Amino acid sequence: MISLIQRVKSGKVFVDNKIYSQINHGYVILVGFCENDNEEIVKKMAEKIANLRIMADDQGKMNLNISQVNGEILLVSQFTLCADISQRRPSFIKALKEDEAEKLYQLLIKLLTEKNIPVKTGKFGHYMTVEIINDGPVTIILDSKNF
Repeated sequence: MISLIQRVKSGKVFVDNKIYSQINHGYVILVGFCENDNEEIVKKMAEKIANLRIMADDQGKMNLNISQVNGEILLVSQFTLCADISQRRPSFIKALKEDEAEKLYQLLIKLLTEKNIPVKTGKFGHYMTVEIINDGPVTIILDSKNF
């Protein structure tokens, strides 16, 4: 499982040229579910995301987690994060099958919401346009292989 976390001033997801969801201050997280990912990995990822201290404190230091600043999360599924790029053309055979990935995506939403973090989403399995106003810029990659 790979999560690309961007600290943002705002984020929006468009589907069919209409705003599907949006957040202000918080994280836009692009998340890819790869082969062999399971519920335990999702639970660990939810903990990492919730406790990650990349929000600025009063001195501008990355010292606070998202809950401490009343931030929101815009969670967008992105199977291309699991691409095998050993060749010139990416292969996506290492991405988890869509139905299994959607179950894990829904679990991640549930776990983050249970931590009292407001979560908005993209539209799973659909073509989306994502607008991000990165804050910092701060971008962190969490790969479950490193847990």
